[in-house]
Amino acid sequence: MKFAPALYLPSLPKIGDMRGGVLHITLPLLLALPLAGCGFADVRSPVPEFMRAKAADPPPPEPPPDVKRLVHDNLDAVFVANSYPRSVRVSQPHHEPQGTGWTACVRADVNSATGKPIGVETYRISIEEGQIVDRRRVDADDNCETESYEPI
Repeated sequence: MKFAPALYLPSLPKIGDMRGGVLHITLPLLLALPLAGCGFADVRSPVPEFMRAKAADPPPPEPPPDVKRLVHDNLDAVFVANSYPRSVRVSQPHHEPQGTGWTACVRADVNSATGKPIGVETYRISIEEGQIVDRRRVDADDNCETESYEPI
């Protein structure tokens, strides 16, 4: 006659064995607890100043770009191709208050989409890492009207 295999049920541990298991669990936790606090002492933490991590230095500003060359080489980044810009002039670059980029003003005589001359248009360009990353038409609040311009 064949018997079905019996289920293995472990016996309850003895009291002495439990102390060893508890020690194996609590000792690493007690050692890791002080180390876990190291990651929280950043600039905004409520710990004393000498315990805080130092704030990172801001990146150094980029050197002033050669706006004349940049606009000459990337005229299509500023003006629409069918506007046929003429008498393109640029201002000196100015460092942006936020960030490491530069801004400059670009002015040219342009045509409308139908090909008729519409006069002078002025754009403010944003330059980062030697590339024109944005352009927008100036409005009354811009200081591009008071800038001095040089032909490219």
